[in-house]
Order: sequence, then structure tokens, then C-alpha cells
Amino acid sequence: MVHGVGYMFITGPEVVRVTTGEDVTFDSLGGAEVHNVRSGVAHFLAESEEECFTQVRKLFKYIPQSCEEAPPVVDATDDAERAAPGLATIIPDNPKEPYDIKEVIGMVVDHGEFFEVQPFFAMNLVVGFAHLDGKPVGVVANQPKVMAGALDINASDKGARFVRFCDAFNIPLVTFVDVPGFLPGTAQEYGGIIRHGAKLLYAFSEATVPKLTVITRKAYGGAYCVMCSKHIRADFNVAWPTAEIAVMGPEGAVNILFRRELAAGTAQRSELVSDYTERFANPYIAAERGYIDDVIEPGRTRAELIRALRIAMRKERRRSPRWHGNIPL
Repeated sequence: MVHGVGYMFITGPEVVRVTTGEDVTFDSLGGAEVHNVRSGVAHFLAESEEECFTQVRKLFKYIPQSCEEAPPVVDATDDAERAAPGLATIIPDNPKEPYDIKEVIGMVVDHGEFFEVQPFFAMNLVVGFAHLDGKPVGVVANQPKVMAGALDINASDKGARFVRFCDAFNIPLVTFVDVPGFLPGTAQEYGGIIRHGAKLLYAFSEATVPKLTVITRKAYGGAYCVMCSKHIRADFNVAWPTAEIAVMGPEGAVNILFRRELAAGTAQRSELVSDYTERFANPYIAAERGYIDDVIEPGRTRAELIRALRIAMRKERRRSPRWHGNIPL
């Protein structure tokens, strides 16, 4: 949508004024910013028609003309073995401190070029297109800079829509996980976060394109399962040494597991948290159980993903004889 030019709404401002008493303008009701920032109806915001057409041309670099075609491949001019030493220091020592997942994406994909989709809506989840080894991929990533990367209703819808789009057009998926869980609160529960979160779970589960997942830091509870885990048929799952794969974080786990001892004063909370963190807040137990394929050095992420993509591109894709499944709408 072009700012100041494009408008979308079911009923216009005058009808809204008469029926609800709300005083709204064309811009505040259905302008480009409203649909890109607040409603999520639009995917791209442009300041001019020229910029809009530029965005469309860029989009066509990643998608085929129809679902019957393969995505357009470009020459792989970026070294597949290129290391990214900056990834080794991007995760803060403090687990509560944020970092920008877009920097991670930029250091992994070809030439650092990432075309983000819906950049102004549900910014706690980042989605967009890039090339990996010259092949278009769809990227889905939690954004620790916004709401600590927790999944909420809007992020779940945004992610599910994008995953299904990529699967429809034969575009492989690369997922970066740093998720502390689903966003808590009555507003989310009353709004049906379970139903909306299930959309993302369903989308990843149903997708038959190559699915590659990298866990950078937190991967807790149901949100971990939803973010293209091995449990929902991902093809390749790896974790950085900084990954924490568990039902919940150490502090929450200690509060539940040792509530009697803490209430009686027979245990030191800080010691219990430290012990739990050392024993469970790491990727190695998950690796032992086959939930991830390997624990890798961050700087090797690009090379590992390309190797896995080349293998996964050869997998046999089988679909149900039914026309479609029953997605939780």
C-alpha cells in the first residue's frame, strides 16, 4: 500500500460516524499505515508508487510465477563456507538482555540481503525472504528486541500466514528460535491465544518444503514446539551452545519444583536456580534425546544450513489425498 494513496476498509468513515459515533478520517480508518502497523492486513508500506513497484520487483526475485514452478535460483556468489565470527559474541551474557535477530539473519544469508515482510506489524516475530546458496528461502525468527521474542496472537497469525505462503510456492523455510514462551495475560487468553498459536503449529506441521531450524538462545515450552521443532517434522534442527531448551526457564521451574522447600526456608533460591541452569538450561540433553541434530558453533551456522538445505531439497514430498486439512481458524 502507498502512503496517502491507498485505502482499504469494509465501511467508510461516514458510515462509521453514523453507526458508531466514532469520528475517523480515511487515513485513520483505512490508510496504508493503519493496515501495515495496526491491523496487519497489508504486508508492505511504500511512500510512493515508484517505491511500491520497486518492492514488487524485489519480491519477484524470491517467488515463482505459480505453485507449479520452482522458485527462481540465482548464482551462488557468496561463499557457502563463509564463517561469521560475529555470531559468537552476539548473544549477551545476561539471558534477559536483548539483541537484534536481524543481525543474525544478515550474517547467515547470502550477501546479508534480507527482504522483510510485514516489518511494522507484530514485530516480536520477524519474517521475510533471503537467498541461501543462491536459493530463495523464507525466514521466520523470534525478535528478542520486542517483547523478548514471546509469541502473541498477532505474531502467531503473521507467522502462520507466511509459512503457508512459502509452502504454497515451494520456498524452503529457515527458522531462528529465541522464544521464552507465549505472551501471558487475560487479553491474550480471552483473545484465543491457544487457537492462534495452533495456527502457527499447524502451518509448520503441514508444510512439506525443506524446514531448517536454529535455536540461538531460549526455547521454552509450547512456544519451542511451535517454532518448527523436530517434534513437528522439521528436517534439520541445530542449536548454539547458548541454547536453553526446556519446559520453562530456570526461575519459573525452581518456583514450581521446590515450592515447599522455598516456603519452608530450607533451600536457597539462588543456589537452586544456578543448579537448574547448569543441569538443564543447555542444548545437550535435547541433543542426547534426538530433539536436535547437533550443537554447532555459531560461526558455522551458514555452512551447516547450506549443507542441510542441499540434502533436504532432495526429500520426497508427500501430501494427504485430502484437498486440505482443518486448520484452527
